[in-house]
Amino acid sequence: MVTLGVSAVIRDEQGRVLLALRRRPAIWNLPGGSVEPGEAPWDAAVRETREEVGLDVEVDRLTGVYDRSPDGDPVLVFTCRVLAGTATTTEEAARVGWFEPDALPAEINPYQPERIADAVRAGPAAVLRHQPGPPVRELCPD
Repeated sequence: MVTLGVSAVIRDEQGRVLLALRRRPAIWNLPGGSVEPGEAPWDAAVRETREEVGLDVEVDRLTGVYDRSPDGDPVLVFTCRVLAGTATTTEEAARVGWFEPDALPAEINPYQPERIADAVRAGPAAVLRHQPGPPVRELCPD
């Protein structure tokens, strides 16, 4: 069964990108997760951001569609802007941090740098990319 994933690219006034250090596996990642049954993908991005880093956001636009076949599920990436709150740790995020798009931490989900680069690049159209490879839990076991 295919599960649709979503990620939120959130930037601050300096253009830095918000990342959360996941507890399991312990890697930096964009806020995001799986779309629940009956939920719109953009609503999932808003919900996951609130759950993971405590921010209320609004989706600006879709920046990328990432096909992860044959080993992973598809992911939609949205740029979002903060409506309220301060980025904070949660049960899912051991740390949060703001990073320059060209100076991301080494311990990052290996699929995220390309997604971040696509999101911060100017342009109204979303990219369509194939990102084959093993699931992150295989690449970065607990």
